[in-house]
Amino acid sequence: MQLIKKEIEIEVYDTDSELQAEDQYLLRLARESMELAYAPYSRFLVGCVLLLENSAIVKGSNQENMAYPSGLCAERVAIFYAGANYPGVPVKTMAIVARAQDYSIQTPIVSCGACLQSLTEYEKQFGKPIRTILQGEGGKIWIANKGTQTFMPFQFHVEELKR
Repeated sequence: MQLIKKEIEIEVYDTDSELQAEDQYLLRLARESMELAYAPYSRFLVGCVLLLENSAIVKGSNQENMAYPSGLCAERVAIFYAGANYPGVPVKTMAIVARAQDYSIQTPIVSCGACLQSLTEYEKQFGKPIRTILQGEGGKIWIANKGTQTFMPFQFHVEELKR
């Protein structure tokens, strides 16, 4: 028998005021983006902001559709826009916030598996992790400096497709 053990590191902050000014700014933009979400079915709003290495800011919010699989999460809206409009430019930092219209979210919400896999593609393309800042409506703030592997330690990589 072999045991595989993976550890994660997440920095936890109590308030925005503990963050660097740039991170506070990204969270504010993510909250603004969240308010543009189209989520009449789930009533769960998510905002995502990407800071690219060329200093460009890309915003995304979840966009639902009555045919659920046709909608997109905020993270994929943002990363696909970045890939289409800023090809060749890596993402430096991503901030994601969430709130529900029917209840309170006081903990950070991690991206879904489809979003994590999409983000993994961009990390692999550029050979660097996307630093991620997460927060609910309020409460603790999580920062993961090692990118998507923090939340999805066993990622699907293109090397497996080459066999």
